[in-house]
Amino acid sequence: MTGRTGTYVKDVMTPGVVAVRPDASLVEAARLMRDQGIGDVVVADGQRVVGVLTDRDITVRAVAEGVDPLTVGAGAVCSRDPLVVAPDLPAADALSLMRERAVGRLPVVEQGLPVGLVSLGDLMRAGAGE
Repeated sequence: MTGRTGTYVKDVMTPGVVAVRPDASLVEAARLMRDQGIGDVVVADGQRVVGVLTDRDITVRAVAEGVDPLTVGAGAVCSRDPLVVAPDLPAADALSLMRERAVGRLPVVEQGLPVGLVSLGDLMRAGAGE
């Protein structure tokens, strides 16, 4: 696939999302990341995406600050109100947004709920930047 018309986020995204509720402990989120072999999870309240929590967020915003990862929820440490994209957004537009905002991956959302993730790598492999 190249950056031609007809290549959309839904064509290159990783379907399915590993998500936690905002009140999930950081330990729970970290275990999910470990078990799934991923570095981030979407934080969703059942109605919408409220944030993205990365392994770095847990390390820098919680552990390094002395926060107890058993008692603090993902919603308190995650990057709030992340940029999200729709599955039918052209891949080239998603790539432009990601470059503009300096983010490496975005939740793909349909009717407020996460349906996948798209990364810079996904978009580059699909030729969205050509």
